[in-house]
Amino acid sequence: MFERAGAVTVNHALHEGSPLTRIQWHFMKNSSLPVAVHTWDLPAGASEGLHVHPATGDDALEEFYILVSGSASMSMDGVDHQLRPGDSMLAKPGIAHDFRNTGADAARVIVVWGRPGTAMDWTQWVTGRKTDQADREAGEDVRPDHS
Repeated sequence: MFERAGAVTVNHALHEGSPLTRIQWHFMKNSSLPVAVHTWDLPAGASEGLHVHPATGDDALEEFYILVSGSASMSMDGVDHQLRPGDSMLAKPGIAHDFRNTGADAARVIVVWGRPGTAMDWTQWVTGRKTDQADREAGEDVRPDHS
């Protein structure tokens, strides 16, 4: 399946954030993955809005953010993180968070979200084994826990 960038977008104020963010929900009606995959384009100064998803129940959500372009910061449980393109953040359920465009130009971020579940053991695939080994060899400072 193919979906062109910008094929179907909506403008939406996320969690009381402002101004409106342009959102493309990729393969909303075609994917059987248990997650939503979005591209967000936030104008200069835009914010998702500080919010928290319940830690349990049907409304519990886990969100993964990866900055594609622009400058941004993300507040996670009261700690601000400055992001560069390629940086990522994981908002676990029950943690207050806010994504904010801190640059003069639009910021583009890929957001993947869904209900928390059981993590897969990715080491059955070669890239999973290699990443697991590289993670162990690199030590604790490579992937610090800044929840």
